[in-house]
Amino acid sequence: MMRLVSLFVLLMFAIGAFAQEKVERKTYFPKSEIQPDKIPSFKNTWVFIMAGQSNMAGRGQVEPQDTLPNPRILTINSQGKLILAKEPLHFYEPTMSGLDCGVSFAQTLLKSVPDSITILMIPTAVGGSAIDQWLGDSIHRNVKLLTNFRDKVDIARKYGEVKAIIWHQGESDSNAKLIGSYEGKLRNLFGQFRNYVNKPNLPIVIGEIGIFTDNAENKKLMNQTIHHFAGTEPNAACVSTGDLKHRGDKLHFDSASQRIMGERMAQAWLNLYGINIQNNK
Repeated sequence: MMRLVSLFVLLMFAIGAFAQEKVERKTYFPKSEIQPDKIPSFKNTWVFIMAGQSNMAGRGQVEPQDTLPNPRILTINSQGKLILAKEPLHFYEPTMSGLDCGVSFAQTLLKSVPDSITILMIPTAVGGSAIDQWLGDSIHRNVKLLTNFRDKVDIARKYGEVKAIIWHQGESDSNAKLIGSYEGKLRNLFGQFRNYVNKPNLPIVIGEIGIFTDNAENKKLMNQTIHHFAGTEPNAACVSTGDLKHRGDKLHFDSASQRIMGERMAQAWLNLYGINIQNNK
């Protein structure tokens, strides 16, 4: 009997801890959406599409600094309406969503672009999605991946020019049977992305996947594959993440790391155009 009571107490404790984690995850989530006072002009709106799996969708802890609105940084809500960007940007997985790199990316760009420019971040990443699911336009976690990407591009192109795709994916494909074919699939998928945007030379910035302790050798091989692709594909760049940290699960970047990845991706995109943040415009 005492054993059953002890098990019951442990179960209640676990449920309580889980509930507390849920509350803490959403503590600083925005309580409301803010629509822009006016829609910026098409020619002054630069659009960046976020795609990939969970480390692009975001699993970091949202903190107050991530939810301060800037009228020059926009995103869309789940209905496709323009709103001022506040983390989390992704809305496809409400029970798991967290801080991504999107606002940090945009904040970094604003340091180096003309004051007239507005940045529009478009979220399309879905956690756990493998590259074959993207290529097959599979329904994953209630999202039809390529169709959703195309739909969001259609929305984005009403407001401004698509300037780049930022991509983070590969954890789901980091096994010996899949790594060998990954680069070819990546080239195929990015070709489709560029076709949807109608820009054959659209820049694509890729983040290395995190190498923590699980499956490290295969993840190193995956990053070598990503770097080889970026080194041989015109208008592509890869940013390092080897010094970044996970949030405790050996898989997802923590909040500080998400912000750093956003900064690095922004600088990588600027570098493709010969712009350095230190030049300050």
